[in-house]
Amino acid sequence: MAQAKDEVTLEIGGRKVLVTHPDKLLIPEAGVRKLDLVNYYLAVADGALRGAGGRPCVLVRYPNGIADEFFFQKRAPAKRPDWLEVAEIRFPSGRSAEEVVPRHAADLAWMANLACLELHPHPVRAEDLDHPDELRVDLDPVPGVEWPQIVQVAGVVHELLTELGLKGWPKTSGSRGLHVLVRIQPRWTFDEVRRAALALAREVERRAPGLATSKWWKEERQGVFVDYNQNAKDRTVASAYSVRPKPDARVSAPLHWRELAQCNPADFTLHTMPSRFARIGDPHAEIDAKPCSLEPLLELSRRHEAEGQGDAPWPPHYRKGADEPRRAPPSTASRVKKPLIEIAHTQREAEAIAAADAWKAKHPKAAAHLEPADVLVDRMRGSSSLSYRVRINLEHVPARLRPKTKTDKPS
Repeated sequence: MAQAKDEVTLEIGGRKVLVTHPDKLLIPEAGVRKLDLVNYYLAVADGALRGAGGRPCVLVRYPNGIADEFFFQKRAPAKRPDWLEVAEIRFPSGRSAEEVVPRHAADLAWMANLACLELHPHPVRAEDLDHPDELRVDLDPVPGVEWPQIVQVAGVVHELLTELGLKGWPKTSGSRGLHVLVRIQPRWTFDEVRRAALALAREVERRAPGLATSKWWKEERQGVFVDYNQNAKDRTVASAYSVRPKPDARVSAPLHWRELAQCNPADFTLHTMPSRFARIGDPHAEIDAKPCSLEPLLELSRRHEAEGQGDAPWPPHYRKGADEPRRAPPSTASRVKKPLIEIAHTQREAEAIAAADAWKAKHPKAAAHLEPADVLVDRMRGSSSLSYRVRINLEHVPARLRPKTKTDKPS
């Protein structure tokens, strides 16, 4: 392999990929240069392509590293190699875009040269853009919930899927949560897959009350949120082996179920994953062997509907569903508003969590009364960017201890 210089040309499977500014630091704290990112994806290419290959991908670009601005790029750059495949994705807004479809290790290297840390594929194959072949169970902990509780909820998910004849494949999200992937036959629409995910979320909540929740509004959540809306059309998640924008260069690590209880997500980084991959291979190597039927979960959904549980809230920019409940936090329908205060608006999740910690340190008497679900970190996703709003619910704080700030905003 060529030595790093201002430009490096790599030959990968008969294709040439130019890596510009190979020594540019993308993750300074972990010493990760752009060439390191390219070499990482080449080392785990078989696994990364199993997760994102053949799927249209959103490009999440960090041109000046994780400490600077990043953006989502749905449209493939006009200047791209002739051999790079694209597929036209149509969005709920009615617009469309040609998105990159990686199929080869060289495609991953080309994406890495654009400073795409993460792989964000849609849950469909380029050959059939209307029928997902992947159900995504996203376990998203509220602030304060630690890994052991996430593992407990994952165990409930595993038990439920097994009872229904579906096989789940776990992986760390590369952040604080966990994903369980289910390969399904590409026979159902996005709406049907989302409805199945909602049924699963509600059943997990029923089996693990207090530990898991299917509630969309953050003010109602406790424990681990089973995010059914990650299965809505146009939603993407970081796929297997994706590098995440974390100071330790953490990655989304595919796991065997037996590894969950003993592992620490921080152990899986850009520096450690290649040796693990070389040593044990890909724990998800057989994920495509036998796609599952969605019918057992859809039958569960029908039972829920017969019991009076209809649709649940969609993300804000989606068209309102026919039987969707009122799309507003429950507190806004009450005469007594929840005492929510906004304390920060940041560009990074780590900065948001740090802001919440700083507020607690500044107001220790009030913080002593907070429950984990009282710290709300909202992902504010725009058309090409992502930011974080931090709010504190003072509901459990005695009135005499509630700090008054310029950012007080009752919900």
